[in-house]
Amino acid sequence: MQNPITVVITGANRGVGFEISKQCGEKGLKVILTARNKERGETAQKILSTLGHEVYFRHLDVNDENSIQKFIESLESDFGNIDVLINNASIMIDKGNGAMDTDISILKNTMETNVYGAFRLTQAVLPLMRKANKGRIINVSSGMGAINDMGSSYPGYRISKTAMNAMTKIFASELVGTGIKVNAMCPGWIKTDMGGPSAPRKVEEGADTAVWLATSKSIPTGRFFRDRKEIKW
Repeated sequence: MQNPITVVITGANRGVGFEISKQCGEKGLKVILTARNKERGETAQKILSTLGHEVYFRHLDVNDENSIQKFIESLESDFGNIDVLINNASIMIDKGNGAMDTDISILKNTMETNVYGAFRLTQAVLPLMRKANKGRIINVSSGMGAINDMGSSYPGYRISKTAMNAMTKIFASELVGTGIKVNAMCPGWIKTDMGGPSAPRKVEEGADTAVWLATSKSIPTGRFFRDRKEIKW
């Protein structure tokens, strides 16, 4: 009997990260749910465990290099390997702001979590994946960062997701031939704390593509997806 796929999901105590964890659990994956807030993370883990899913909580602050190091040490000692990393942790703190009235600190803080945090964690996880000569990295991005359809407002969030898309392409290119595939996906505008109650899509719809990329037998690398279909960068 094959060992279950082990998947790490960041920022998974609520919203799309929680739903991705739930759907991965339903498919029999071993889920390592991470969150910056320990109490909320532990609560999310307990909820999913009561549903019969194999879910573990590990504290992780992607903005803190020491936290990442401790997390990787925990992965190695407790699980030995990691098959899938889903970089979901993200913030949107420039709601209602345009480029002309956004303080540069908002861009800096947004980039720190949405890009640098995901970049740091990807670098830290890759040695574990390379030992096994396989792995998948899924970056939860947004169509708001697509150059092809760039709009106004939310400059910090948009720029961070454009950078995440670039990061996806770079890592995918450098990892060709290693067995590790790197893709980005857009959940769409979904009803979460970030998306708000007016969003037209359910969180279940938003999570589906990430779970598909984590579990499908054959996927490409260096692509951008929404609803399991490739979209333009």
